[in-house]
Amino acid sequence: MLLLKKVMCRQPSLVGALLAALTVLLTVLVPSLASSQTYPNKPIRLVVPFAPGGVTDVSGRIVASALAKRLNQQVVVENKPGASGNIGAQLVAKAEPDGYTLLLVLDGTLVINPHVYEQIGFDALKDFAPVAKIGNSIIIIVANPGVSVKTLADVVALSKSNGKGLEYGTSGNGSITHVAGELLKQQSGANLVHVPYKGGGPAAADVLAGHIPLAFASASSVTQYIDAGRLIPIAVPSAKRSVVFPNVPTFVESGVNDVELNSWVGVLAPAKTSPAIVEFLNKEINSLLNTDEVKEQLQISGIIASPGTPEAFAAEITKDFNVYGPVTKKAGIKAN
Repeated sequence: MLLLKKVMCRQPSLVGALLAALTVLLTVLVPSLASSQTYPNKPIRLVVPFAPGGVTDVSGRIVASALAKRLNQQVVVENKPGASGNIGAQLVAKAEPDGYTLLLVLDGTLVINPHVYEQIGFDALKDFAPVAKIGNSIIIIVANPGVSVKTLADVVALSKSNGKGLEYGTSGNGSITHVAGELLKQQSGANLVHVPYKGGGPAAADVLAGHIPLAFASASSVTQYIDAGRLIPIAVPSAKRSVVFPNVPTFVESGVNDVELNSWVGVLAPAKTSPAIVEFLNKEINSLLNTDEVKEQLQISGIIASPGTPEAFAAEITKDFNVYGPVTKKAGIKAN
């Protein structure tokens, strides 16, 4: 106290400056702390940048319903489809960073679209604050039983022996399944011909009918047909075997190295959202992802719950962004 009195007596201007700075700091911090402590005090919008009914929409509604119960606050799903998710993502990127407008994002919108569209209306790595990864959406390559292939090595060999190559269907041009197919071609030398569809379901239907021999599709599009023996599971491109298809080998196990990719869904907030709010949401979402009910609901829709930190999610986004860029460029993939 004596020292403080001496400083106040001898350097009143310094003390005044310190008090002024402290006042400014409190003016900035107190409202922020107060808002984070009372958050959320009104409904939260969860923007799904795709039409109702798909994997992204279903996972968004599962999370929204469970999160609303945890927060005792409405979490309203709003579908804003268009341009492979660009329209909805742009809406959230420009929203007020107050934690009341969030984006349910599918990987392709963030890590593929920037490389295949001339303009997307947002910066994938700068305009969002990663909140929480929801999980991995399993993708798999399948074949019609009438095609003489059982393994990925069979697929590669047959494609090379056929001058016209082997056709493979996907959910669309520039989709994660399209990138997976192109990465397989680049790493194995397979002669594969891409056939884009308006969704994984139609692609699987044409393989079932024998119109095309192969498809890259999400688990939700093909699991029932695999279980019934109507489609042959060939391999999954993930780093580890899927819990949904434990007997199906990975690409690496099948002899094709450097092909490890996951399709994922997650939650983003606009950039500059309070770190306290991001941390709060991450904790709440991780808690619900660890419940048996939510894990089971997500797995039925083809997603394996993968709780983690915002930092880990951000690192995965950056990694995939940097991996898929060269692949799409080499393949010449451009949005239609």
